[in-house]
Amino acid sequence: MKKKDLVAWYPPAGLVCVALLTAVCAWAANTGGTRLEQLPRQWRDDQGQTLAIEDLVGQRVILTMAYARCHSICPATMSHLQRIQSLLDARGEQASIVVIGYESDQDSPASWRQYRGNRRLMRSNWHFLTGTGAAVRQLAWQLGFEFWLYDAHIMHDSRIVIFDSSGQMSTAVNPANINWNSLF
Repeated sequence: MKKKDLVAWYPPAGLVCVALLTAVCAWAANTGGTRLEQLPRQWRDDQGQTLAIEDLVGQRVILTMAYARCHSICPATMSHLQRIQSLLDARGEQASIVVIGYESDQDSPASWRQYRGNRRLMRSNWHFLTGTGAAVRQLAWQLGFEFWLYDAHIMHDSRIVIFDSSGQMSTAVNPANINWNSLF
């Protein structure tokens, strides 16, 4: 085998670094390596008020991403969040439920306010947030939410991330494949 043939067996160093960085970030997102304080801070709720997610440290935080115009995955995720809320209520436990909008230009405070009202999700511990496109992408990347634009739709997975009361990510789950009673 000639020297030039050996080079073909080794990927470029940049590709190896990107693959390694991707694997480390995915591992951190799936093993609780992220803290609330590490997430983007610039969010507005459905009343137009600012909320820093790190301000929720001191209580359990259940976080997901959605978009108000979604008609398939997001409604199912909201049903899972309502199930979690009922389970917590039955146990007398508290938690903040945070929904971050994928569409920074469409998921405005007004659209989230309408979304909440239409679905009767008016409890004060539920926070529907919107942020800049950069903040949304950074949070999604940090927590392992995958999404992309396909025609006029946002394609995304269903994922719920849970932080303990100290602000440490404790788990991330696909809500369709989990026994909620064993999780809490």
